[in-house]
Amino acid sequence: MSTPDLFNVSGKKVLITGGARGIGRMIAEGLLRAGAVVHISTRKPEAADEAAHALSEFGEVHAYAADIATEQGCRDLIDAVAADTDHLDALVNNAGATWGAPFDEFPDAAWDKVLGVNVKTPFVLAKLARPMLEAAAAGGAPARIINIGSIDGLAVPNYENYSYSAAKAAIHHLTRHMAANLAPSILVNAIAPGPFPTKMMKWALKERGDAIAAANPLRRIGHPDDLTGVVTFLLSRAGSYITGTVIPVDGGLTTTMSVALDPTQEA
Repeated sequence: MSTPDLFNVSGKKVLITGGARGIGRMIAEGLLRAGAVVHISTRKPEAADEAAHALSEFGEVHAYAADIATEQGCRDLIDAVAADTDHLDALVNNAGATWGAPFDEFPDAAWDKVLGVNVKTPFVLAKLARPMLEAAAAGGAPARIINIGSIDGLAVPNYENYSYSAAKAAIHHLTRHMAANLAPSILVNAIAPGPFPTKMMKWALKERGDAIAAANPLRRIGHPDDLTGVVTFLLSRAGSYITGTVIPVDGGLTTTMSVALDPTQEA
C-alpha cells in the first residue's frame, strides 16, 4: 500500500460532537478538506446552521442541533444521523463542559454537569452509535471512536477546575476500558490536546498567551493542522493497529515536564 493510501480518509463518514466551534470545528474542517463526509452536532440550531453553511465550502457536511447533555438528546442525535446514513466510520466525542472555582466554593452542580457531558455522554453516544459503527466495520476495516480528553487529565492543571481535570482523566481511562471490549471491530483512542486557540482558552491566552507559548517546548500553542494530522492518522489505515491509547497533542508539554527540586534538600 502506498503512503498516500495509508492516510486516505476520503469518503469516510464521521460524526463529531461539538463540531460547530473550537477543537471540534478544527477537526471537522480538516477532515472535510481530506475528503471525509462530516456530521457535526451542536446545542443551538443557529450554530448548526452557521457551521453547515461555512463548512460546506470544504465538502459534504451535515449539522444537527441536539442537547447531548441528556440521554434523550443523545438518542435524538443518533436517530437524526441514521436518517442520513446507514453507517458511521467514526465517532469523535469532542463536546465538553468545564467549570472553575476556588476549592472551598466549588459547587456540587459543577460535578454533575461536567462529569455528565465529559464522561457519561461519550459512553452513551458510543453505545447508541455502535450498530452504525459495526455496520461500517463489516466492510473489513475497523470503525473508530476518538475521545477528546485533555492534558488536564494527564497532569495537575494550574487552574482550579477540579471536576474538569477529573472528568478528563476519567475519559482517558474509559477509552482504555472501551477499547478492550469493542475490539476488534471498533478501535477506541483518545487525544489529549494542550493549549489551542479555542473559546475555552480565550481568556487565558488573552491574559498570558505569550507565557503559555514560552512554557511549551515548541514555544507555541497548537495549530488546527496539529489536530487534523493526528485525527487523520487514527482514522486511516495507518492507525489500524492502535487502540486504547491516549495521545497528547501538546508540543511535548506533559511528556517533557519536570519538577523543580530544592538543590539543598536531601534525597
